[in-house]
Amino acid sequence: MPRKGMRSICFNSKTSSFSMSGYSSPARNSISTGTPRRNFSESLIEQSIEAATVLINKWNPETSTYAKVTSLFHESKSEAMQFIRCVNDLQKSMHALVTENSTSEKLVHAQNLMQIAMKRLQKEFYQILSMNRAHLDPESVSARSSRASARSSISDFDDDGSVSHDDEVRNVGDSIDEVEEVSSIAMTDLRSIAECMISSGYAKECISIYKIIRKSIIDEGIYRLGVEKISSSQINKMDWEVLDRRIKDWLEAVKVSMTTLFNGERILCDHVFASSDSIRESCFTEISKEGATLLFGFPELVAKSKKSHPEKIFRVLDMYTAISTNWIEIDSIFSFESTVTVRAQALNSLNKLSDTVRSMLSEFESTMQKDSSKSKIHGGGGVHTLTLTTMKYLSLLADYSNILADIFADWPPPPRSSLPESYFESPSTDDSPAPAISMRMAWLILVLLCKLDGKVEHHKDVCLSNIFLANNLNHVVSKVQTSNLKYLLGEDWIAKHEEKVKLFAANYERLAWGSVIATLPENPTATITPAQAKEIFRKFNSSFDETCRKQSSFVVSDPKLRDEMKVSLARKIVPSYREFYDAHRSNVVGERNVGLIVRFAAEDVGNYLSDLFFGNNNNSGSTSTSVSSANSSSHERHSWSRGKGLFGSKG
Repeated sequence: MPRKGMRSICFNSKTSSFSMSGYSSPARNSISTGTPRRNFSESLIEQSIEAATVLINKWNPETSTYAKVTSLFHESKSEAMQFIRCVNDLQKSMHALVTENSTSEKLVHAQNLMQIAMKRLQKEFYQILSMNRAHLDPESVSARSSRASARSSISDFDDDGSVSHDDEVRNVGDSIDEVEEVSSIAMTDLRSIAECMISSGYAKECISIYKIIRKSIIDEGIYRLGVEKISSSQINKMDWEVLDRRIKDWLEAVKVSMTTLFNGERILCDHVFASSDSIRESCFTEISKEGATLLFGFPELVAKSKKSHPEKIFRVLDMYTAISTNWIEIDSIFSFESTVTVRAQALNSLNKLSDTVRSMLSEFESTMQKDSSKSKIHGGGGVHTLTLTTMKYLSLLADYSNILADIFADWPPPPRSSLPESYFESPSTDDSPAPAISMRMAWLILVLLCKLDGKVEHHKDVCLSNIFLANNLNHVVSKVQTSNLKYLLGEDWIAKHEEKVKLFAANYERLAWGSVIATLPENPTATITPAQAKEIFRKFNSSFDETCRKQSSFVVSDPKLRDEMKVSLARKIVPSYREFYDAHRSNVVGERNVGLIVRFAAEDVGNYLSDLFFGNNNNSGSTSTSVSSANSSSHERHSWSRGKGLFGSKG
């Protein structure tokens, strides 16, 4: 260590590369007028220098093998605190001497002692940081309740300005476990050494050691969390599965870094250098800025990447959520002016992620709009792939409703003139998300329904068209009811669209089964001739058989809707037919080929109706008595994550 000028040591807390702002020791203030302390007698100065000579030389690694291989703070805590007090007293003596005679031999001797002491403390500072890496890891440090408590929990000083170490250790040991106790002791020792070296004008040497060791810990922590420097071109070349794993690693990294890594480092830095705001800021910034900027820069690269995949929007929303929910901690941990670039990077990533979400939803809408309205209605009128993929997509998006409300808060909504007034009548509550995202979801569903209407507009089979619309709208309503879309669209929206489902089902019933119902007389038990009874049986047989054969391929995917439709049909057909059958079957018993005249018993009609809407494709025969219901959900087996057609192929 180079020999320093005497006046520099005594009066200046600066070094060649660092200036301490806002710090001054009581001793320095007491002589700022140039007048020595009158109660600091010459004998006390001599005693102070003599005591310092004995203790400092004892721990001089240049003259003592014992001192060279032994740690003062580890060997004897009480002697370590005595060493700190001796250095502080020596500093006071030097202040007093320099005002009397700046060239005195005592002052030269004191200066030599101070340099030896600083070498010792520099060595101790390094050893404590190095040997306690495990106990000074951010997780252990961040276990302390807060930075504020960390800075104030050990704020009781002795009259000479040193920390009352024994009292602190006793208090700490009563409240925290053994690991945290070791961490707290190491932090206290570091603070004692740092304050002593800083007040003696050796700040540069102290903080240099601190920055080197602690930055390596932060850099290693960031690397272990899976955050590495990466370029946009590298991301664009990655398979989606690889990028997805990196995003998941990043999400975990943000959680850990905010609760332990950077939080713990800020706590430690604030505590060790509590005596100087400028040193705290300088140390923490140099230690954490690079790693934090790397951490919060990754989402921007993902947002700007050209990678296309159905799940990308959800990963983007996850990253947005991670930053926004941790913003208070980000703003608090990186509150220094010199860490403004970290906060700016986090905000920039939020903005880029927002732009990406809005762009992807616009692209999603555009893709739906471009879907060909002439594409074939799926066999049996079941739920269309467009409906399945769209509602799966929107119901998952609804889980991010609060985040989406933020993203779309200042984004212009779809033209109000394009939406039915019913979309604006849903009740809102104080805790519901902002109307902007509710409007956006309602609009996207409306686009879907319009595309479904377009698919049946020119379809020849109106019965199939109504089954198709009932199935698809029912699926839409079901997904709304069983997801957070329910809170975005409201109960009125659900009720109105449930009525539309019933209307489509009623239309189907009237169009498909109206002819069957019409064959039965209004008064089934009225007296008629055998010939009239025979003709009614004949018409019913023909109409019922033909209708069942046509409807046997139709499917109603939802079990509840399927049962409701079958029950409705059965109520309109079975009771009337049973009454007619019971009243008039005897009139045709004597006829030849009576089995052809009365083909269906009342129970048979009910059984045939109960087998409808499972999607039986065997049209060669008449009615079917047993059909598997497996086909009803065949289209739902399409994996949404494939995203083919509507969302594009995997990246």
